[in-house]
Amino acid sequence: MSKEIVLPADFAAVLVAWQRQHGRHALPWQNTRDPYRVWLSEIMLQQTQVTTVLGYYQRFLERFPSVVDLAAASLDEVLTMWAGLGYYSRARNLHRCAVAVAQQHGGLFPPSAAQLQELPGIGRSTAAAIAAFCFAERVAILDGNVKRVLSRVLAFDGDMASSAQEKLLWRHATDVLPTAAADIGAYTQGLMDLGASLCAARAPQCLLCPVSELCRGRAEGEPTRYPVKTKKLKRGRRENWWLWLEHKGQVLLQQRPDTGVWAGLWTLPMFDDEQALLNQAQLVGAELEVMPRVEHALTHFDWVLHPRRAVLDSAAAVGAGRWVAREKLADYALPAPLKKLIF
Repeated sequence: MSKEIVLPADFAAVLVAWQRQHGRHALPWQNTRDPYRVWLSEIMLQQTQVTTVLGYYQRFLERFPSVVDLAAASLDEVLTMWAGLGYYSRARNLHRCAVAVAQQHGGLFPPSAAQLQELPGIGRSTAAAIAAFCFAERVAILDGNVKRVLSRVLAFDGDMASSAQEKLLWRHATDVLPTAAADIGAYTQGLMDLGASLCAARAPQCLLCPVSELCRGRAEGEPTRYPVKTKKLKRGRRENWWLWLEHKGQVLLQQRPDTGVWAGLWTLPMFDDEQALLNQAQLVGAELEVMPRVEHALTHFDWVLHPRRAVLDSAAAVGAGRWVAREKLADYALPAPLKKLIF
């Protein structure tokens, strides 16, 4: 049975004061109320470190300075710009959302979290972040880092694998919001900053934490037991074989289906087993060079890819795909492990 939750009355005020003095203020998507820039950063930062996002964010803005520019681009262009950031469904939803904003909202993001959440790829927490930063709406965020901060401060022992318990934490997150709308931006940023720095998953720096005196998890002497999540994700393992064919300075690429891993990206022809690859190589008269395997960790499984390379005298017998000059490969949306292999 869950313990009684006592909401710390000073939590928001302490966090706002700390953020204004010690929080992050120099990131390129801060100090703006432009929903396009905030939205772009929020999507890129999902499950991705700030240091990784910085370069991609700048290049995206240079290529697509407004949501209308992004909407007018092709999905291939967007995927090419995104290549290497991973979690490619974010890029596809990014493009779908831009099209929806351009076509349904005249190129302007709607000004409330409820409306923002109706757009493709914008969940409840992302919608709340955009609404808080850009429209000063008093609404709670609850991404992974914030779940950790609030569950520790409140000693919230509800199982986060339960949707009912997650809804309860959402309610508590709303209850501790600052009263003044003018504080909501600093408060929201403060939660993000705290979760990304001092309130780390494995080694929280409680002695430096501005809300340590209000934290029930620390008072109990065991902050790292929060958040509670009993349902553990079982990692899988997948193996595939890549056929790297070259002919007169060109590489054969195939586009992945619209759904599944690497949807819409361009890769080498891929096979489920080595025999299928060998059969195809025999058809095109390829003498294969065995290359070191590539190991790629995704969220739910580890992927082992076995490349086999051949240079062809003739490309006449090769089936579906597109021959791309090596100097043009950078113009295609290639998954990160293929970039490392080829370049």
